[in-house]
Amino acid sequence: METRHCASRNETKRFTTEELRSAYLIESLFEADRLTLTYTHEDRMLIGGAVPVKEPVILAEPDIKTGYFLERREAGIINIGGPGTIEADGEAFHLQSKDCLYLGMGKKEVVLKSENPQHPARYYILSTLAHKEFPAVKIGIDEAAPVHLGEEKNSNKRTIYKYIHAGGAQSSQLMMGMTLLAPNCMWNTMPAHIHDRRSEVYLYFDMDVDTRVFHFMGEPSETRHLIVSNEQAVISPSWSIHSGIGTSNYTFIWAMAGENYTFDDMEHVGMKDLR
Repeated sequence: METRHCASRNETKRFTTEELRSAYLIESLFEADRLTLTYTHEDRMLIGGAVPVKEPVILAEPDIKTGYFLERREAGIINIGGPGTIEADGEAFHLQSKDCLYLGMGKKEVVLKSENPQHPARYYILSTLAHKEFPAVKIGIDEAAPVHLGEEKNSNKRTIYKYIHAGGAQSSQLMMGMTLLAPNCMWNTMPAHIHDRRSEVYLYFDMDVDTRVFHFMGEPSETRHLIVSNEQAVISPSWSIHSGIGTSNYTFIWAMAGENYTFDDMEHVGMKDLR
């Protein structure tokens, strides 16, 4: 498990490209038959990936000083690969591509499997601290109510699927969903916003090998950018904008943790205020 400590907004203003990437970009998440984890001190989120090919992958307790992974945590898991099955304390959940599973605090044995090793599941995992136990719930993409936003003329026509939120699967603090951009649309979340009481993580995927997303971050008056490849994630602290434009359309998973539990808790940033 890799650990990322928080960098302040003043530090970030002075970062080189490599320092910026080291602080905020997770470049490698998905490895065959391994659980890959990054622990960020931004709201103490754990960001992980697993690709079961030859054998199942266990959601095992890393070095977080607890008896098992979900002893004091909850998790959202979205499959971005082939069909798979997740067993949680003996209960099996079958996940197709873009289906989500919420696992509440207290689940002890979590096993991630693929149904076809030739087309394995690719599990993206986001875990946050929890104070209350909620039931495990599978939310298929066909069960998540879509929200359509944007326009083709602004290159930001997109569909938002909310999985874990106040009106869907219940959780202690985790909110999680996915945004699909329409063909020929490349902008997300612009005009930009911040939410000062929550941190967020973006996972970009459904990208061709030669395409990239330019992810914009930083204070509105001190913006910076990260160049992101397929299946890479960006940690966004509470003081930072989080927006992007791709060289082609793409999909991203967003996940938030923090004090507030309202999806539209946003402080919008006017275009005139961006620098």
